[in-house]
Amino acid sequence: MYPRLVILSRGARLYSTRRLADEAQKAGWAVRILDPLSLTVVVDEKGGRIFHRGWPIECEAVIPRIGYSITRRGVAIVRQFEQMGVIILNPSLSIQQSRDKLLASQLMADAGVPIPATAHVASEEDLDRALARVGGVPCVVKAHEGTQGSGVFLARTDQHVRQLVNQMLERGMRPLVQTYIEESHGQDIRVLVVGGKVTAAMRRRASGSEFRSNFHLGGSVEQVNLNEEYISVALSAANILGMDIAGVDLLESRDGPLVLEVNSSPGLEGIEGASGVNVAAAVAQHLNDRLDAIERQQKGEAEMANSTSDKQSMISD
Repeated sequence: MYPRLVILSRGARLYSTRRLADEAQKAGWAVRILDPLSLTVVVDEKGGRIFHRGWPIECEAVIPRIGYSITRRGVAIVRQFEQMGVIILNPSLSIQQSRDKLLASQLMADAGVPIPATAHVASEEDLDRALARVGGVPCVVKAHEGTQGSGVFLARTDQHVRQLVNQMLERGMRPLVQTYIEESHGQDIRVLVVGGKVTAAMRRRASGSEFRSNFHLGGSVEQVNLNEEYISVALSAANILGMDIAGVDLLESRDGPLVLEVNSSPGLEGIEGASGVNVAAAVAQHLNDRLDAIERQQKGEAEMANSTSDKQSMISD
């Protein structure tokens, strides 16, 4: 019987989803791709279960590809799978922490992971103090939640900063201001961490006047070789947020690498093309390693239980 894998994704035809499914199948998994919004959680005297079109979902592992717009609903589904004891890449808490940019920054800073200076702006009256903390303008203004460069702006004047912050506050958002790393303008390094190891890396460059380097915004990508400092910082960031699969974005500052963001559902198309590394196969191998570890543990526990039973039988005889 093949171990069963569920990939939670709203886009079964997306490159990353297809690649993960294909490589998992090659590695011996029976794969189902399910839209998290089509799943139902039922909690009763039997505990919690997940249903799809009236049928219970049973599996040994789950890979969540939870989009930002459905974070809350998707995390609830992932949390139920966790309670069912299946392998999860990544757990619900990791997804939540990575989506909240302020919380992620707090966790990394507390652990000594280098990040750009970041200040939360609670009101317009806080703005001057926040700007002083991050070195003034130009600075980066961003929403506390968002992915793929959405809600991220480069403000070059006080007036522009105030305009952006006020717009976010009026919409009930929690704006952040962050130090602008001029020497890294329009480029960053994306590092793919899988199972506590750096699997692939690429440098991303923005297109034209765009300062955000995201691949889906038209940026170019190229292979990059990381030194030990960059590897160590990327691994620390993924570990602090508890991620099995992490896309760690690093800025190349004069003082060394700075973690800009950690993505819990990193895209694979750009980095597989730039690095030539089969990242999806590395994820499948990590799944197999996790499953093997569980099976060894269960076998050891069974042998210990049998040994204890034999000893008790001998004593009673």
